Amino acid sequence: MERTGVLGTGMVGTAIASKLVELGYEVKMGSRTSTNESAAQWVARSGAKASRGMFSEAAAHGEAVFLCVKGDAALDAIGLANRENLEGKTVIDVTNPLDFSKGMPPTLFVCNTGSLGERLQVALPASRVVKTLNMVTSDVQVDPKRAGGDVTMFVAGNHQPAKEETSMFLRQFGWQDIIDLGDISAARGMEMLLPIWLRIFAAFGRGHFGFKVVRSA
Repeated sequence: MERTGVLGTGMVGTAIASKLVELGYEVKMGSRTSTNESAAQWVARSGAKASRGMFSEAAAHGEAVFLCVKGDAALDAIGLANRENLEGKTVIDVTNPLDFSKGMPPTLFVCNTGSLGERLQVALPASRVVKTLNMVTSDVQVDPKRAGGDVTMFVAGNHQPAKEETSMFLRQFGWQDIIDLGDISAARGMEMLLPIWLRIFAAFGRGHFGFKVVRSA
């Protein structure tokens, strides 16, 4: 695999796209418009393996695709990406269903009996959605040592080969402790980590931390 697509031009999309380029992948960053300034700036500083386009172009380019948009825009983004461009591909879902409509701290617009990860899999029946990286900040996503220790990352999805492919990316990012939580319904618990993550962020005043599962040998 040489080509990846990244849907999203914010902090998460930029961090992941930059790491992928550093690792030698040909990365196309996708946005709603072909004139997105954040994407243009990222390409200008990222070298020959970086390119940009609309969501549909990034989705078509990637052999695997990272979904890095805001949660309330996720379903719209995959619609703009054109579902046919994602058929048969691993879609790595880094989104969270955060609702800021009532201010801070945000609530979750789906939880407990459903998840955004599950909604994405329903919307992409011919794709292989894998939830991961949603419970750490962008700096830690691509460099887990910045959390200060050997923190744990989870994956969840219905397709075992897609989870193995996702875990390959995670190991390249530096993650060593990776736990497979099962099918995509496990995204419910992963997304519900966000309220406590936000409270810890408020207590620390920074996002360089992560969760660690401690178990006996």
